[in-house]
Amino acid sequence: MIYYFAYGSNLHHDQMQRRCPECRYIKKIILKNYELTFRNKGGWADVEKKNGKKVYGGLYIISKTDESRLDKYEDYPIIYKKMHFQYDGKKMMTYTMVRKTKFVPPTTRYLNVVKQGYKDCKINLKSLNNALSQSKHISTR
Repeated sequence: MIYYFAYGSNLHHDQMQRRCPECRYIKKIILKNYELTFRNKGGWADVEKKNGKKVYGGLYIISKTDESRLDKYEDYPIIYKKMHFQYDGKKMMTYTMVRKTKFVPPTTRYLNVVKQGYKDCKINLKSLNNALSQSKHISTR
């Protein structure tokens, strides 16, 4: 089993269950010294190193089969690459974009999926609004 840190649309429990039928959501956790942003042509979620910042996300346990399914969905290793880190003494895996483009606002559809994921994981939308503040036209309100 693999510990997987989700921070974008994969926070959405129903969507994640469809993508990874064997996954199990554990709890919300924080990735320290990283910042949430949106980029690439679709305005997709990404994390980047930023001291003093934090990214709220969800911790899942996934199988190797689920990981393979996520690799396809995340277009690994073309769009996203894998990043490993330690959390509570356990090795975690997440995805981060290969190409760090400038901020691109997410589409309304994608943002709605992410917002539902925040609700599913009981994460305060304030942190999402902070990431979106790079664009003056978008808010979760």
